[in-house]
Amino acid sequence: MSTPASQVIYRIADLPVSDRPRERLASLGPQALSNAELLAILLRVGVAGESAVQLGQRLLSEFGGLMGLHRAPFEDLCNQRGIGAAKAAQIKAAIELGRRLALETPEARPTVTSPADAAALVSYEMAGLEQEHLRVLLLDTRNRVLDIVEVYKGSVNSAQVRIGEVFRPAVRRNASALIVVHNHPSGDPTPSPEDIAITRAIIQAGKLLGIEVLDHLIVGQGRWISLKERGLVAF
Repeated sequence: MSTPASQVIYRIADLPVSDRPRERLASLGPQALSNAELLAILLRVGVAGESAVQLGQRLLSEFGGLMGLHRAPFEDLCNQRGIGAAKAAQIKAAIELGRRLALETPEARPTVTSPADAAALVSYEMAGLEQEHLRVLLLDTRNRVLDIVEVYKGSVNSAQVRIGEVFRPAVRRNASALIVVHNHPSGDPTPSPEDIAITRAIIQAGKLLGIEVLDHLIVGQGRWISLKERGLVAF
């Protein structure tokens, strides 16, 4: 029997106990919940016409999953129906905690043994960016990822990018090596002469600082290029 419109439930607390995400998490563990249910716990309440779980599912569909929520601008999330600054902040904070947890325990850190390993960590997210972003993967002596840091946003060329900024996070984290990554919003990852020139400048700076530059990846739509694999620059 359908529920009268005046009795439509939008609060998790008003759902049957067996359907409440928080109770299901407590009894079954967080791994048993869907992404929409986990989001519902953060959101707590839905909006007219949507339960908290349905609202979570809408966000996942709108932004293309958790990775889409991670890379979505804060303002875009705030502007979603039923999501204000407080809820947007909770979602962003939860996703960021998960990202940091993956990098916190040395044994759990991803290890980069090839350009494909590095690309797998960043290519999905960076392929969808509308501007050029330059990031560095910071690695320890065993090529485990210490962090992934954005160091520049804008046109990636030697006149704009300050080489010192590329190495600043590596020095702070005492990284032994790094991999440079940037995207081409056009979708074509073919390296430009400027890409090659800035790579050479970064490599030379790394030698002076004692931080090895292992590669420079360029991410396009659905594909990426390793300058090291292409032999375009001597690393």
